[in-house]
Amino acid sequence: MKITFLGTGTSQGVPVIGCECDVCKSEDDRNSRLRTSILLQIGEKSIVVDTGPDFRQQMLREGIKELDAIVFTHEHKDHLAGLDDIRAYNYWQKRPMDIYANNDVEKAIRRDFHYSFDTSVQGGVPLMNIINIHRESFELGGKIWTPLPVMHADLEVLGFRIGAFAYVTDVNFISEETYEKIKGVKTLVISALRRFKHPSHYSLPEVLDVIEKISPNAAYLTHMSHLIGLHEELEEELPAGIYPAFDGLKIEIK
Repeated sequence: MKITFLGTGTSQGVPVIGCECDVCKSEDDRNSRLRTSILLQIGEKSIVVDTGPDFRQQMLREGIKELDAIVFTHEHKDHLAGLDDIRAYNYWQKRPMDIYANNDVEKAIRRDFHYSFDTSVQGGVPLMNIINIHRESFELGGKIWTPLPVMHADLEVLGFRIGAFAYVTDVNFISEETYEKIKGVKTLVISALRRFKHPSHYSLPEVLDVIEKISPNAAYLTHMSHLIGLHEELEEELPAGIYPAFDGLKIEIK
């Protein structure tokens, strides 16, 4: 299984419009972060987790001509807003896109993309087959996906475990029940918004404590804002086995 980091930025992306900080002015491509999303390539299957506003750009950059399914963590716009761009895949693949979403995400899709479900609209709409998920495991791409419920302030977000790999974004609290589901993963991807406390995201010090508790072989940080600092400096200061992800990074999961 191959993981590609399509985007590793927070809701504003990096650089932030109008910002003159060192991160936003950096010429190091690793400091330019599109909205957070990953691509999983499992055998011949390609699956994306979340379609933020940069979804089209990310698919073009990675040359993804076929897409089998999209799985959603939650309904916030930086994870959902690009869904209309599945229309190209509908056209080339001649089928609706399989969408794995919980009840809240499905409600947001039916609200924000209401024209997709209006039979009077002719053409130019994304076609989707919504498959409802909650906390029960499901099969996709020949793998078992185990949802990992976490809290993002008062919103439940779904992380996912696929074998020895776990992906958890937009989180500021993990229950002991979810820790039990994560236990034993070898590769963890988890969000780390910035260096100081935030009401709905783990800060860098907080997420380092979480990683120590989970104790994976390798951990990758994502969903980072410009306030996390320069990529090169962050990379140098992190403990062994913990890495800041960057857009376009690819990792192999055995």
